[in-house]
Amino acid sequence: MKKLKLGIPKGSLQESTLELFKKAGVRIHASDRSYFPSSDDDELDIMMVRSQEMARYVEDGTFDAGLTGLDWIMETGARVEEVCELKYAKTGFRPVRWVLAVPEGSSFKTVKDLAGKKIATEAVNITKNFLSKNGVKADVEFSWGATEAKAGYLVDAIVELTETGSSLRANKLRIVAEILSSTTRFIANAKALKDPWKSEKIENLSILLQGALAAEGMVGLKMNLEEKNLEKVTSVLPALKKPTISHLSVKGWIAIEVVLEEKTVKKIIPQLKRAGATGIIEYPLNKVIP
Repeated sequence: MKKLKLGIPKGSLQESTLELFKKAGVRIHASDRSYFPSSDDDELDIMMVRSQEMARYVEDGTFDAGLTGLDWIMETGARVEEVCELKYAKTGFRPVRWVLAVPEGSSFKTVKDLAGKKIATEAVNITKNFLSKNGVKADVEFSWGATEAKAGYLVDAIVELTETGSSLRANKLRIVAEILSSTTRFIANAKALKDPWKSEKIENLSILLQGALAAEGMVGLKMNLEEKNLEKVTSVLPALKKPTISHLSVKGWIAIEVVLEEKTVKKIIPQLKRAGATGIIEYPLNKVIP
């Protein structure tokens, strides 16, 4: 049997990635101690590695495809093919940001103020490129961890990854500049994409993963109504497209079905009821394929 060698990120993105694959229809079973999870897709040969390493393993063909952040593709300079963007992170669906931060009480106001100073970060190349574009020369050192604790003590500033900024505020740090906004990318090895079977398998996964993300926060809604009330009911619905309409066996009655944002449901169901809808059913969605 043919196999696609797939890299799954281990670490902060692990749980959200496994959940995304589950919604896409691929159940991956991983333990904390294992780097070789199993799945219910026999065509996948999966290994888990850290996002920081993923792009170069895809580039050299160790993996045919994998998931990692745009930031780590840029940091490593790996030559990979981007299949699609997947907007999810550790705790939500917003991009993560690499920011230049300094202690709240410091005199540094802009990146120019850090000329000749010391900066700690895990993203050394991204930071150096940012400084170069701004005409700033500074000492950039690799940080092995606890980066936020170093600012003001071991270094003058840090470049750190943040989703909400809450951790920076808790450590009394102030953002001076945003360096990079990053989202998860599904990437592939260029040679793998030239193989017809692997290329189709990668495309299939891409469609399913994007469909699972598109369904996030969406629900389906079904209801019955008299045909004479169709205009009143549809005027309430904020649909992605026009609702699907089917005729019932009872003359003059129809059923409509629509996809909408879950957060709007509690607002419109009473309105739908008043507009003449009956038998209203709300149901969850795993995938929405455009």
